[in-house]
Amino acid sequence: MLLHSWSTACILVVRAVLSETDGSRNPCRTTTLVIGAGPVGRHVAALLAERGEQVTVATRSGRDTGLQGVRHVALDASDVDALTRAADGASVLYNCANPGDYTQWERTWPPLAASMLTAAERTGAAYAITGNLYPYGPVDGPMRPDTPDAATDHKGILRARLWADALAAHRAGRVRAVEVRASDYVGPGIGANGHVTRVLPAALRGKAVTMIGRTDLPHTFTDVLDVARTLVAAASDERAHGRTWMVPSNAPRTQRQALTEVLAAAGKAPVPVRRMPAGVVRALGFVSPMMRELAEMSYQWTAPYVVDDAESRTRFGIEPTPWDEVCRRTVAGVS
Repeated sequence: MLLHSWSTACILVVRAVLSETDGSRNPCRTTTLVIGAGPVGRHVAALLAERGEQVTVATRSGRDTGLQGVRHVALDASDVDALTRAADGASVLYNCANPGDYTQWERTWPPLAASMLTAAERTGAAYAITGNLYPYGPVDGPMRPDTPDAATDHKGILRARLWADALAAHRAGRVRAVEVRASDYVGPGIGANGHVTRVLPAALRGKAVTMIGRTDLPHTFTDVLDVARTLVAAASDERAHGRTWMVPSNAPRTQRQALTEVLAAAGKAPVPVRRMPAGVVRALGFVSPMMRELAEMSYQWTAPYVVDDAESRTRFGIEPTPWDEVCRRTVAGVS
Protein backbone atom coordinates (compact mmCIF):
# COMPACT_ATOMS: atom_id res chain seq x y z
CA MET A 1 0.00 0.00 0.00
CA LEU A 2 1.30 3.51 -0.75
CA LEU A 3 2.67 5.59 2.12
CA HIS A 4 -0.15 8.11 1.71
CA SER A 5 -2.79 5.40 2.02
CA TRP A 6 -1.06 3.91 5.05
CA SER A 7 -0.89 7.30 6.73
CA THR A 8 -4.53 7.92 5.94
CA ALA A 9 -5.46 4.58 7.46
CA CYS A 10 -3.62 5.39 10.66
CA ILE A 11 -5.26 8.83 10.89
CA LEU A 12 -8.71 7.33 10.39
CA VAL A 13 -8.15 4.70 13.04
CA VAL A 14 -6.72 7.28 15.47
CA ARG A 15 -9.91 9.29 15.02
CA ALA A 16 -11.93 6.15 15.71
CA VAL A 17 -9.86 5.50 18.83
CA LEU A 18 -10.56 9.00 20.14
CA SER A 19 -14.28 8.39 19.73
CA GLU A 20 -14.17 4.99 21.47
CA THR A 21 -14.05 4.38 25.19
CA ASP A 22 -11.57 1.56 24.70
CA GLY A 23 -8.20 3.22 24.83
CA SER A 24 -6.30 0.02 24.15
CA ARG A 25 -6.79 0.09 20.36
CA ASN A 26 -3.62 0.21 18.31
CA PRO A 27 -4.06 2.67 15.39
CA CYS A 28 -1.39 1.02 13.26
CA ARG A 29 -2.80 -2.50 13.22
CA THR A 30 -3.94 -3.88 9.88
CA THR A 31 -7.49 -2.72 9.19
CA THR A 32 -10.23 -4.72 7.52
CA LEU A 33 -13.87 -4.01 6.69
CA VAL A 34 -16.41 -6.83 6.77
CA ILE A 35 -19.77 -6.24 5.07
CA GLY A 36 -22.44 -8.36 6.72
CA ALA A 37 -22.87 -9.89 10.16
CA GLY A 38 -24.39 -13.21 9.17
CA PRO A 39 -22.70 -16.50 10.02
CA VAL A 40 -19.81 -16.01 7.57
CA GLY A 41 -19.27 -12.35 8.43
CA ARG A 42 -19.17 -13.07 12.15
CA HIS A 43 -16.70 -15.91 11.70
CA VAL A 44 -14.48 -13.78 9.45
CA ALA A 45 -14.50 -10.93 11.96
CA ALA A 46 -13.68 -13.30 14.82
CA LEU A 47 -10.76 -14.89 12.95
CA LEU A 48 -9.30 -11.50 12.01
CA ALA A 49 -9.70 -10.09 15.51
CA GLU A 50 -8.02 -13.16 17.00
CA ARG A 51 -4.95 -12.53 14.89
CA GLY A 52 -4.77 -8.88 15.98
CA GLU A 53 -6.37 -7.01 13.11
CA GLN A 54 -8.47 -3.90 13.52
CA VAL A 55 -11.87 -5.13 12.33
CA THR A 56 -14.97 -3.16 11.47
CA VAL A 57 -18.25 -4.95 10.72
CA ALA A 58 -20.74 -2.94 8.71
CA THR A 59 -24.47 -3.69 8.55
CA ARG A 60 -27.55 -1.59 7.85
CA SER A 61 -28.49 -1.61 11.53
CA GLY A 62 -25.00 -1.47 13.00
CA ARG A 63 -25.94 -4.28 15.36
CA ASP A 64 -23.27 -5.59 17.70
CA THR A 65 -22.07 -9.13 17.02
CA GLY A 66 -20.75 -9.43 20.56
CA LEU A 67 -17.22 -10.06 19.31
CA GLN A 68 -14.59 -8.55 21.57
CA GLY A 69 -12.43 -5.89 19.96
CA VAL A 70 -14.60 -5.61 16.82
CA ARG A 71 -16.05 -2.24 15.86
CA HIS A 72 -19.57 -2.03 14.42
CA VAL A 73 -21.01 0.65 12.16
CA ALA A 74 -24.39 1.25 10.57
CA LEU A 75 -23.93 1.48 6.82
CA ASP A 76 -25.91 0.98 3.63
CA ALA A 77 -23.23 -0.82 1.62
CA SER A 78 -25.02 0.00 -1.64
CA ASP A 79 -24.18 3.67 -1.00
CA VAL A 80 -20.83 3.70 -2.76
CA ASP A 81 -19.62 7.00 -1.32
CA ALA A 82 -20.43 5.99 2.26
CA LEU A 83 -18.85 2.59 1.70
CA THR A 84 -15.73 4.15 0.20
CA ARG A 85 -15.32 6.34 3.27
CA ALA A 86 -15.73 3.34 5.55
CA ALA A 87 -13.23 1.28 3.53
CA ASP A 88 -10.59 3.99 3.23
CA GLY A 89 -7.36 2.56 4.61
CA ALA A 90 -8.63 -1.01 4.83
CA SER A 91 -6.36 -3.76 3.52
CA VAL A 92 -9.29 -6.01 2.60
CA LEU A 93 -12.97 -5.44 1.93
CA TYR A 94 -14.81 -8.67 2.74
CA ASN A 95 -18.12 -9.19 0.95
CA CYS A 96 -20.04 -11.36 3.41
CA ALA A 97 -23.41 -9.87 2.53
CA ASN A 98 -26.31 -12.27 2.26
CA PRO A 99 -29.61 -10.80 1.05
CA GLY A 100 -31.68 -13.69 2.32
CA ASP A 101 -34.85 -13.17 0.30
CA TYR A 102 -34.35 -14.85 -3.07
CA THR A 103 -37.29 -12.92 -4.49
CA GLN A 104 -35.36 -9.65 -4.00
CA TRP A 105 -31.99 -10.69 -5.39
CA GLU A 106 -32.41 -9.02 -8.78
CA ARG A 107 -33.12 -5.74 -7.00
CA THR A 108 -30.64 -5.88 -4.13
CA TRP A 109 -27.55 -7.67 -5.42
CA PRO A 110 -26.48 -5.61 -8.48
CA PRO A 111 -26.19 -2.20 -6.73
CA LEU A 112 -24.70 -3.82 -3.62
CA ALA A 113 -22.02 -5.74 -5.53
CA ALA A 114 -21.26 -2.77 -7.80
CA SER A 115 -20.79 -0.54 -4.76
CA MET A 116 -18.37 -2.96 -3.09
CA LEU A 117 -16.38 -3.44 -6.29
CA THR A 118 -16.13 0.33 -6.81
CA ALA A 119 -15.16 0.97 -3.19
CA ALA A 120 -12.39 -1.62 -3.42
CA GLU A 121 -11.16 -0.02 -6.63
CA ARG A 122 -11.19 3.48 -5.13
CA THR A 123 -9.42 2.52 -1.89
CA GLY A 124 -7.02 -0.16 -3.11
CA ALA A 125 -8.43 -2.74 -0.71
CA ALA A 126 -8.39 -6.35 -1.84
CA TYR A 127 -11.92 -7.53 -2.57
CA ALA A 128 -12.76 -10.93 -1.07
CA ILE A 129 -16.15 -12.35 -2.05
CA THR A 130 -18.21 -15.01 -0.32
CA GLY A 131 -19.62 -16.99 -3.24
CA ASN A 132 -21.70 -20.11 -3.73
CA LEU A 133 -22.18 -22.90 -6.27
CA TYR A 134 -25.15 -21.35 -8.06
CA PRO A 135 -23.11 -20.06 -11.05
CA TYR A 136 -22.32 -23.62 -12.14
CA GLY A 137 -25.94 -24.62 -12.62
CA PRO A 138 -26.73 -28.34 -13.14
CA VAL A 139 -23.58 -30.47 -13.28
CA ASP A 140 -22.68 -34.00 -14.31
CA GLY A 141 -19.82 -34.52 -11.88
CA PRO A 142 -17.87 -32.95 -9.02
CA MET A 143 -17.61 -29.15 -9.14
CA ARG A 144 -14.13 -27.64 -9.38
CA PRO A 145 -12.98 -24.03 -9.77
CA ASP A 146 -12.49 -24.63 -13.50
CA THR A 147 -16.03 -25.98 -13.96
CA PRO A 148 -17.72 -23.51 -16.35
CA ASP A 149 -20.27 -21.07 -14.98
CA ALA A 150 -23.26 -22.37 -16.95
CA ALA A 151 -26.28 -21.59 -14.78
CA THR A 152 -29.67 -21.29 -16.46
CA ASP A 153 -31.72 -19.98 -13.51
CA HIS A 154 -31.75 -16.26 -12.79
CA LYS A 155 -30.03 -16.49 -9.39
CA GLY A 156 -27.16 -18.52 -10.78
CA ILE A 157 -26.84 -16.26 -13.81
CA LEU A 158 -26.83 -13.23 -11.51
CA ARG A 159 -24.10 -14.56 -9.23
CA ALA A 160 -22.01 -15.61 -12.23
CA ARG A 161 -22.32 -12.10 -13.67
CA LEU A 162 -21.28 -10.45 -10.40
CA TRP A 163 -18.13 -12.57 -10.29
CA ALA A 164 -17.46 -11.90 -14.00
CA ASP A 165 -17.60 -8.16 -13.28
CA ALA A 166 -15.12 -8.48 -10.42
CA LEU A 167 -12.84 -10.72 -12.49
CA ALA A 168 -12.88 -8.26 -15.39
CA ALA A 169 -11.86 -5.45 -13.04
CA HIS A 170 -9.10 -7.64 -11.61
CA ARG A 171 -7.75 -8.51 -15.05
CA ALA A 172 -7.82 -4.83 -16.00
CA GLY A 173 -5.64 -4.05 -12.99
CA ARG A 174 -8.30 -1.94 -11.30
CA VAL A 175 -8.81 -4.16 -8.26
CA ARG A 176 -7.52 -7.32 -6.60
CA ALA A 177 -10.45 -9.73 -6.38
CA VAL A 178 -10.96 -13.30 -5.24
CA GLU A 179 -14.06 -15.42 -4.62
CA VAL A 180 -14.48 -18.55 -2.51
CA ARG A 181 -17.41 -20.86 -3.23
CA ALA A 182 -19.10 -23.16 -0.76
CA SER A 183 -21.91 -25.67 -0.79
CA ASP A 184 -24.92 -25.68 1.56
CA TYR A 185 -24.05 -24.38 5.00
CA VAL A 186 -24.03 -26.21 8.29
CA GLY A 187 -22.74 -24.91 11.61
CA PRO A 188 -24.11 -22.28 13.98
CA GLY A 189 -26.30 -19.37 12.97
CA ILE A 190 -27.69 -20.81 9.73
CA GLY A 191 -31.28 -21.31 10.86
CA ALA A 192 -34.00 -21.58 8.22
CA ASN A 193 -31.50 -20.77 5.45
CA GLY A 194 -29.90 -24.22 5.70
CA HIS A 195 -31.43 -27.45 4.45
CA VAL A 196 -30.37 -29.35 7.57
CA THR A 197 -30.82 -26.57 10.11
CA ARG A 198 -34.24 -25.66 8.71
CA VAL A 199 -35.67 -28.95 9.96
CA LEU A 200 -33.35 -29.48 12.93
CA PRO A 201 -35.48 -27.81 15.65
CA ALA A 202 -38.42 -30.12 14.89
CA ALA A 203 -36.14 -33.15 14.57
CA LEU A 204 -34.59 -32.41 17.97
CA ARG A 205 -38.12 -32.65 19.39
CA GLY A 206 -38.48 -36.09 17.81
CA LYS A 207 -40.86 -34.97 15.08
CA ALA A 208 -40.88 -36.24 11.50
CA VAL A 209 -39.50 -33.72 9.00
CA THR A 210 -39.72 -33.01 5.27
CA MET A 211 -36.63 -32.22 3.19
CA ILE A 212 -36.62 -30.90 -0.36
CA GLY A 213 -35.79 -33.30 -3.19
CA ARG A 214 -34.19 -36.70 -2.80
CA THR A 215 -32.74 -37.53 0.57
CA ASP A 216 -30.59 -40.46 -0.58
CA LEU A 217 -28.06 -38.72 -2.85
CA PRO A 218 -24.51 -37.59 -1.94
CA HIS A 219 -24.39 -33.88 -1.25
CA THR A 220 -21.56 -31.67 0.01
CA PHE A 221 -22.24 -29.67 3.16
CA THR A 222 -19.86 -26.90 4.27
CA ASP A 223 -19.28 -25.52 7.76
CA VAL A 224 -19.50 -21.71 7.86
CA LEU A 225 -16.28 -21.63 9.89
CA ASP A 226 -14.45 -23.25 6.98
CA VAL A 227 -15.96 -20.69 4.61
CA ALA A 228 -14.50 -17.93 6.76
CA ARG A 229 -11.12 -19.66 7.09
CA THR A 230 -10.82 -20.06 3.33
CA LEU A 231 -11.99 -16.51 2.61
CA VAL A 232 -9.41 -15.04 4.97
CA ALA A 233 -6.65 -17.24 3.54
CA ALA A 234 -7.52 -16.35 -0.06
CA ALA A 235 -7.71 -12.64 0.70
CA SER A 236 -4.28 -12.75 2.35
CA ASP A 237 -2.61 -14.57 -0.55
CA GLU A 238 -1.89 -12.23 -3.46
CA ARG A 239 -1.15 -15.19 -5.74
CA ALA A 240 -4.60 -16.59 -5.03
CA HIS A 241 -6.36 -13.52 -6.39
CA GLY A 242 -8.04 -13.35 -9.78
CA ARG A 243 -9.92 -16.64 -9.56
CA THR A 244 -12.38 -18.72 -7.55
CA TRP A 245 -11.59 -21.34 -4.91
CA MET A 246 -13.67 -24.12 -3.38
CA VAL A 247 -14.07 -24.18 0.39
CA PRO A 248 -12.66 -27.41 1.87
CA SER A 249 -15.60 -29.52 3.02
CA ASN A 250 -16.18 -32.92 4.56
CA ALA A 251 -17.03 -36.00 2.49
CA PRO A 252 -20.49 -35.82 0.92
CA ARG A 253 -23.47 -37.11 2.87
CA THR A 254 -27.09 -37.59 1.99
CA GLN A 255 -29.59 -35.21 3.53
CA ARG A 256 -30.97 -38.02 5.67
CA GLN A 257 -27.50 -39.06 6.80
CA ALA A 258 -26.42 -35.50 7.61
CA LEU A 259 -29.52 -34.87 9.71
CA THR A 260 -29.21 -38.23 11.50
CA GLU A 261 -25.57 -37.56 12.39
CA VAL A 262 -26.34 -34.08 13.67
CA LEU A 263 -29.10 -35.56 15.83
CA ALA A 264 -26.67 -38.16 17.15
CA ALA A 265 -24.33 -35.36 18.23
CA ALA A 266 -27.18 -34.13 20.41
CA GLY A 267 -27.83 -37.62 21.77
CA LYS A 268 -31.08 -37.86 19.82
CA ALA A 269 -32.47 -40.77 17.84
CA PRO A 270 -33.15 -40.58 14.09
CA VAL A 271 -36.53 -39.24 13.01
CA PRO A 272 -38.67 -40.11 9.98
CA VAL A 273 -37.58 -38.07 6.97
CA ARG A 274 -40.10 -37.42 4.23
CA ARG A 275 -39.11 -35.92 0.92
CA MET A 276 -40.77 -33.18 -1.06
CA PRO A 277 -40.38 -34.07 -4.75
CA ALA A 278 -39.22 -31.37 -7.15
CA GLY A 279 -42.60 -31.49 -8.88
CA VAL A 280 -44.35 -30.56 -5.65
CA VAL A 281 -41.93 -27.67 -5.10
CA ARG A 282 -42.68 -26.41 -8.61
CA ALA A 283 -46.42 -26.71 -8.03
CA LEU A 284 -46.18 -24.74 -4.79
CA GLY A 285 -44.31 -22.09 -6.76
CA PHE A 286 -47.55 -21.09 -8.45
CA VAL A 287 -48.78 -19.65 -5.16
CA SER A 288 -45.53 -18.94 -3.29
CA PRO A 289 -42.80 -16.70 -4.78
CA MET A 290 -40.21 -18.22 -2.45
CA MET A 291 -41.11 -21.78 -3.45
CA ARG A 292 -40.87 -20.69 -7.07
CA GLU A 293 -37.32 -19.52 -6.38
CA LEU A 294 -36.48 -22.81 -4.65
CA ALA A 295 -37.94 -24.79 -7.55
CA GLU A 296 -35.33 -23.24 -9.85
CA MET A 297 -32.64 -24.79 -7.66
CA SER A 298 -34.22 -28.25 -7.50
CA TYR A 299 -31.46 -29.72 -9.68
CA GLN A 300 -29.25 -29.58 -6.58
CA TRP A 301 -31.39 -32.26 -4.94
CA THR A 302 -32.21 -34.56 -7.87
CA ALA A 303 -28.64 -35.68 -8.63
CA PRO A 304 -25.35 -35.92 -6.71
CA TYR A 305 -24.09 -32.44 -5.82
CA VAL A 306 -20.45 -32.74 -4.83
CA VAL A 307 -17.46 -30.41 -4.55
CA ASP A 308 -13.83 -31.22 -5.41
CA ASP A 309 -11.82 -29.03 -3.02
CA ALA A 310 -8.39 -30.66 -3.46
CA GLU A 311 -6.78 -27.56 -4.98
CA SER A 312 -7.81 -25.33 -2.07
CA ARG A 313 -6.59 -27.82 0.52
CA THR A 314 -3.19 -27.89 -1.14
CA ARG A 315 -2.95 -24.15 -1.73
CA PHE A 316 -4.05 -22.92 1.69
CA GLY A 317 -3.22 -25.91 3.87
CA ILE A 318 -6.80 -25.97 5.13
CA GLU A 319 -8.62 -29.14 6.09
CA PRO A 320 -12.33 -29.02 6.87
CA THR A 321 -13.47 -28.93 10.46
CA PRO A 322 -13.92 -32.61 11.53
CA TRP A 323 -17.47 -33.74 10.81
CA ASP A 324 -18.28 -34.76 14.39
CA GLU A 325 -17.30 -31.27 15.50
CA VAL A 326 -19.39 -29.75 12.69
CA CYS A 327 -22.37 -31.74 13.98
CA ARG A 328 -21.83 -30.49 17.53
CA ARG A 329 -21.46 -26.89 16.34
CA THR A 330 -24.65 -27.20 14.30
CA VAL A 331 -26.63 -28.45 17.29
CA ALA A 332 -25.20 -25.75 19.53
CA GLY A 333 -26.33 -23.16 17.00
CA VAL A 334 -30.00 -24.00 17.55
CA SER A 335 -29.86 -24.75 21.26
